[in-house]
Amino acid sequence: MPSPTHQPPPSARGRNIHLFDRHWAWLDAQPISAQATLRRLVERASRDADGHYRKAAAKEDCYFYMRDAGGDRPQFEEAARALFADDRPRLRLCIASWPDDVRARIEAMLGAA
Repeated sequence: MPSPTHQPPPSARGRNIHLFDRHWAWLDAQPISAQATLRRLVERASRDADGHYRKAAAKEDCYFYMRDAGGDRPQFEEAARALFADDRPRLRLCIASWPDDVRARIEAMLGAA
């Protein structure tokens, strides 16, 4: 029986996760257990001090809006490439012919990115 010091806190819950073999191989190669590695990755992502995940989520939200509002508009594909390449000048050029309200919404959404 494990000692009381090795018991998880009452707030910890066990769940099953499914990963690809390459993910398990990477986890197995880490110097600490897979469970501890995953906890650290989740903590780091949830803190997101540099805003990396927030920026990525804002870009993804912007892409979905662009797809819904402008997927059939000229230069959509090039605009999407510019969005994910962080090339704002090229993005603005690609959406220059789009309606003002759509362009304004895209600019507002990218303010967070």
